[in-house]
Amino acid sequence: MPSPAPDSTIPSLPSSIQHTDLQPPPSPRTHRALRRLQSAHTLGASRNVAAVSSFNQPSLISQQRLREQQHQQHQQQDGNGSPTRGRGASGRARANSDATPPLVHQMNTLTATRRPGSKKPVFSHGHLTLSQIIRDGPADGDYVGALESARWKVIDEGVKSAEDGMSTVRIYVWLILLDAPILSTDDYLALIHRGASPAYSKIRNDTFRTLTTDPLFRRRVSEASLIRLLNAIAWKLHDVKEEERLTLPSTGRSSMARASLASNASESSQGKPEPGVYVQGMNVLAAPFLYAARGEAEAFVAFHSLLTRECPGYIRGAMDGVHRGLALVDKVLAIVDPKLAMYLTAKGLSAEIYAFPSVLTLCACTPPLPEVLRLWDFLFAYGPHLNIVCIVAQLTIMRSQILESPSPNKVLRSFPQLNADLVKSVTIGIIKKIPDDVYGEIVNHTL
Repeated sequence: MPSPAPDSTIPSLPSSIQHTDLQPPPSPRTHRALRRLQSAHTLGASRNVAAVSSFNQPSLISQQRLREQQHQQHQQQDGNGSPTRGRGASGRARANSDATPPLVHQMNTLTATRRPGSKKPVFSHGHLTLSQIIRDGPADGDYVGALESARWKVIDEGVKSAEDGMSTVRIYVWLILLDAPILSTDDYLALIHRGASPAYSKIRNDTFRTLTTDPLFRRRVSEASLIRLLNAIAWKLHDVKEEERLTLPSTGRSSMARASLASNASESSQGKPEPGVYVQGMNVLAAPFLYAARGEAEAFVAFHSLLTRECPGYIRGAMDGVHRGLALVDKVLAIVDPKLAMYLTAKGLSAEIYAFPSVLTLCACTPPLPEVLRLWDFLFAYGPHLNIVCIVAQLTIMRSQILESPSPNKVLRSFPQLNADLVKSVTIGIIKKIPDDVYGEIVNHTL
């Protein structure tokens, strides 16, 4: 990976912000030359519009997943004439991180292994550790086998990490599970050197509030690092939006004609969704990536893949995907625990009131951070859409406390400390109770 430019090449800070007291971003394990740049506070000084090379080419694993998924669909259709379970009413395919095999089959297999006398499923790379699979790659080009083995090991053994959640392998596990492309440091720096994005003021209003009560995060990740990452993401989202705008003819046409053209263009793109934008709360969603990554470029490409491939509906328009997720929290809770659901409804408490941060941030708003990382291992292995079920799991875990409280709103203002293993275990049990059509909604709600 190319090294960033030395500090001597960085322009001096504008006088208007020289008084800002930046804390040097601590990095006890690796030398982070990138974070010495302190370029977050020079973003407003210049606006370099140099083009940044695209890095959204499909990876080998992505292509292999698609071929395998198509093969499985053909097999099932030939056998019983029905498509795989991973499609909802809209006909959209299962999310990238949940391609094959179908999640419920995998989860039922997992549950079976915990019964007396049962055996673990056999995968092609099952004899290797997760670290070996990540380090050595697939044997004999068996990308699907290596991926499925890695997913199994994530849930069966977990990602080995220290008490503070730090792991030398976790960020690479995430990059693979999120199917993130390779990005050079120079490409990331090119985004940084463009200056302040149109969303820069919104970013600055959010970053200083990010996980302020978490000493682990504050010690490892600086606000300057978070600003750089979010500003680079904002530029990428802005560029996509600009490209779409420029493809619509506008000169010499009335606003009505342009609206008609836009409508036709939308139809001709076969339902291609509108680009995303920077939204409040994205700072919390970015925080675990910076904490787990060995450098900002790694955190950037993993975060960008999550937003644009797995959860585009969360950052589009009025965050429609988030609101669909909140409605699904209510629906799933009513299925698995009708008494608890009715009690909350009687108190006027819908998920829109108490679960918005948990849905938007994939539970990153609930401490402690090391447990968030372990829960994310699970979500990235089997699909971030399962966060909806994880939230319902947390509600059932605190069921007695909610039902015994005359004002459950006070209880729900702050969820109990996250216990990733317990949440995963309860989530797996809940999945078996969800009807196929509702599960299809869960899969598709992030898109």
